[in-house]
Amino acid sequence: MTTQSNQVVLIGVAGDSGCGKSTFLRRLEDLFGKEFMTVICLDDYHSLDRKGRKKAGVTALNPKANNFDLMYEQIKAIKEGNAIDKPIYNHETGELDPPERVEPNKVVVIEGLHPLYDERVRELVDFSVYLDISEEVKINWKIQRDMAERGHTYEDILASIRSRKPDFTAYIEPQKEYADVVIEVLPTQLIEDKESKYLRVRLIQKEGKPTFDTAYLFDEGSTIDWRPCGRKLTCAYPGIKMYYGPDNYMGHDVSILEVDGQFDNLEEVIYIESHLSKTSTKHYGEMTELLLQHKDYPGSTNGSGLFQVLVGLKMREAYERLTSSQTSEKETAKV
Repeated sequence: MTTQSNQVVLIGVAGDSGCGKSTFLRRLEDLFGKEFMTVICLDDYHSLDRKGRKKAGVTALNPKANNFDLMYEQIKAIKEGNAIDKPIYNHETGELDPPERVEPNKVVVIEGLHPLYDERVRELVDFSVYLDISEEVKINWKIQRDMAERGHTYEDILASIRSRKPDFTAYIEPQKEYADVVIEVLPTQLIEDKESKYLRVRLIQKEGKPTFDTAYLFDEGSTIDWRPCGRKLTCAYPGIKMYYGPDNYMGHDVSILEVDGQFDNLEEVIYIESHLSKTSTKHYGEMTELLLQHKDYPGSTNGSGLFQVLVGLKMREAYERLTSSQTSEKETAKV
């Protein structure tokens, strides 16, 4: 990717643990390039280590366990083009390790539980996404992973999720209101599916943002229900249903895109892509190419993969608008 200025563009990726942030960040690397993108995990700003949290009786989700003053100072410094000595939280030991030097980059991503919690940090962010997994899907995913891979019991998994829920509801979930886009993962409405094999995924895009245009299906501003299965899209039972329409979300005017169901053949997603407009692609089929590049990534065969790619393209669009406007301002100042 070509760069146009030395401006640092700051991206915020918010959501609970296990909601797909790691997969989304890998997709962003495809668009920005590893050398142009630096990721800062905000867990590094825990002010209490694991023992300290246990002693204080708080979870990592609680603001009392995090140093927002230091987070703001350092994120502001790196956005202004200055290197920082960032603390390190060691997830294996649960302790705070010695800090590491982090240099500014073209794109800096802050990801974790609280990128949009502190108003000072929030105002530094140029583009933000909140990954929102419904409790039903979250429980099913955790059951599949922790029972199969870690030997946990169903009761333990349920207790773990429920112990975090009050803090999640109080401190993490409200950040959805401030995100430019929300990717919402819900149980399917096509069939009864107690294991969350099929998902209904909604892309909630805030209207009126100067950094990106909202994507739409068929006709901007209309309300569309579409079942694309048939001769041009292979769909096993229960098929695929798409929706697009204007709405209000947490007090904001939004456009919503929705995919319910699963794609059988990722190469055929080009058919879906050809009916979407303002996707911020550089050439025909770019969304499908990006999906095919990593068929094995979680969510690639449903709306979560498709919308992660689409949001990545919107972030690239925002980056290019911000850096080109700064370049234009500099050129005007020289005249």
